[in-house]
Amino acid sequence: MKDIVVVKDKVFETYILETELENIVSNVAQKISNDLRNENPLFLATLNGSFIFASDLIRKIDFDAEISFIKLASYSGTESTGNVKQLIGLNENIENRIVVVIEDIIDTGISMEAMIEELQKHSPKKIVLCTLLFKPGKFVKDYAIDYIGKSIDDDFIVGYGLDYEGFGRNLSKIYKIKE
Repeated sequence: MKDIVVVKDKVFETYILETELENIVSNVAQKISNDLRNENPLFLATLNGSFIFASDLIRKIDFDAEISFIKLASYSGTESTGNVKQLIGLNENIENRIVVVIEDIIDTGISMEAMIEELQKHSPKKIVLCTLLFKPGKFVKDYAIDYIGKSIDDDFIVGYGLDYEGFGRNLSKIYKIKE
């Protein structure tokens, strides 16, 4: 087990182990399965960060499920830029359908707000938000997050899909920056 990793020019220490991640994903999947089993939701994973969480989550959903992907960008290095750029658009018809947005992490909430606004233009029945990690101390928006895997402090983290300048996504644990 690695306790310390170096990603580019930053040192990170172990923060969330694989076993805890498995438990988080299982718990969220069970709640979604119980709540949305008869709703035929479209799972919409945000790239790039949520791809591992989305993959693990969708395999634990216990009903037939459809998944698609959208890509938004707002990070530069270790800080959110506050400017959201939609890079890949929505290809499915979501009119009158429940959409479950899968995110790796919600911190300020700016990117997710942009996602919600874009999705609302397509008249979904309901938008449901699901995030692996949530930083309540950074959140500056006023909308509900339906499924939160784990609330964390305002540490910069990598691993399990989360990156630092494109690197570290492949780490099986989540690491926080070591100051």
